[in-house]
Amino acid sequence: MTERYSRQQLFQPVGNKGQQQIRSKHVLVVGAGALGSASAEALVRAGIGKLTLVDRDYVEWSNLQRQQLYTEQDAQNKLPKAVAAKNRLRQINTEVKIEALVMDAQPANLESIVQTADVIIDATDNFDIRFILNDLSHKYEVPWIYGSCVGSYGTTYTVIPNVTPCLHCILKKVPVGGATCETAGIISPAVQIVAAYQITEALKILVEDVEALRHTFLTFDVWNNQHAEFKTGKMKSDKCSSCGSTQTYPYLAYENQLKTEVLCGRETVQIRPSQRHLYNFDELEKRLKKQGEVDRNPYLLSCQLPEHRFVIFQDGRVFIHGTNDIQFARSLYYRLLG
Repeated sequence: MTERYSRQQLFQPVGNKGQQQIRSKHVLVVGAGALGSASAEALVRAGIGKLTLVDRDYVEWSNLQRQQLYTEQDAQNKLPKAVAAKNRLRQINTEVKIEALVMDAQPANLESIVQTADVIIDATDNFDIRFILNDLSHKYEVPWIYGSCVGSYGTTYTVIPNVTPCLHCILKKVPVGGATCETAGIISPAVQIVAAYQITEALKILVEDVEALRHTFLTFDVWNNQHAEFKTGKMKSDKCSSCGSTQTYPYLAYENQLKTEVLCGRETVQIRPSQRHLYNFDELEKRLKKQGEVDRNPYLLSCQLPEHRFVIFQDGRVFIHGTNDIQFARSLYYRLLG
């Protein structure tokens, strides 16, 4: 028994064998915000063999209240969350192989990663990506653990392909609207509770203690002292296009065109080119300096306009802060980069 993991190995359901299993496994965490930070740190401290962290965003000052891996320096430097997280996680455990990917969580980007993963942890902030994860989970038969939180409320559910109902069975379609961290706020205890449930379920899967898995959809409100869970077994549908008898994986369909979306809970529009485009930041900086103040690091370039902030990532994605108007964002995009 090594001293590093001795207390975890003393826990009978893990033991020496379980620790070896954890060390040989690969977990994909999609999202490196509040839930992703907590989950990634717990997995690295537990001694996971490989951790892949996918996130499209960068560290901002409003993140520091609950996103535990990040520092003021990360926010000042506008460091991509995946990169900042990897930097911190390496300081925690050098034995873990950590892959940090600054990119959008889309089927084309995720398929090859999912095929090598043993568990997927949802740490995203929107249901479009969650339904993509749900379809990928069933296509490649990889368990995934849904989690979300806002205000003092949280929810989590574990999906085991060919065993449990999937998220599509339970929710039927991508929910529209609802409270977000930007409109309702969030307190860090809600994050930590959801992450604790997610990581516990992940550890059960990693050590192959499937009998211990929780087959309920769990919700709580930690501020108002409420807790509820319901069984989902009867909700599994044979007609479900994601996990039923005829699986078509509808949320993996992708049209090869310019994609725009309003980021969940933020006055920000993301524009993703139809093909990966690598910008020359030196040339782009000279061009955009005529429009406003420019700041950059190796991963992104930011231009502060009078009323909006324009952020370009190395993979060609653009964030336009200060608007939820997709048409306006597109026109600004083409004016500055077209």
